[in-house]
Amino acid sequence: MVRTRVGYSGGAKKNPTYHDLGDHSESIQIDFDPTQISYQNLLEVFWKAHDPTSRSWSRQYKAALFFHNEEQKKLALESGGREAARINGKIRTEILPATEFHLAEEYHQKYYLRQDFVLGNEFRMMFPSEGDLVNSTAAARVNGYLGGYGTKSALKEELDQLGLSETGRKKLLAKVSSYGR
Repeated sequence: MVRTRVGYSGGAKKNPTYHDLGDHSESIQIDFDPTQISYQNLLEVFWKAHDPTSRSWSRQYKAALFFHNEEQKKLALESGGREAARINGKIRTEILPATEFHLAEEYHQKYYLRQDFVLGNEFRMMFPSEGDLVNSTAAARVNGYLGGYGTKSALKEELDQLGLSETGRKKLLAKVSSYGR
């Protein structure tokens, strides 16, 4: 994963905000390196990360997959079909063309990282600019680990590239170890 950012997608309202979404839905934008992970692998993660049979109880929180080109559309529809066959049921997750992505307010970005005093402070020192923090690959990776995504062995492989102090490294390793993966 190169970068993740949260925001609003799927609507026509200009400049949506958390308190004035209009017809948008909360979403996540993922920038990835296809030499490291394929779009198909991302789709597998997507289907496992939510219940695609649930009805969305609001437009703000609807389950949707936004594609950016015809190849992504084809792969998304195929993966949705496989998921429907796997569960032997109806998929309610919408597969839609991507519209403009509107970045959410800063306080919504890197949620898990902001909740951790030690690691959050380290990243605020590394990235005094909110924009740089939001766009940081290292911040995205650490945020994911803090959210329970990733394994201890994967973290150990990339720990040297995250720019953490010895205290930060130990804290993150302990947190990920506590997940038992």
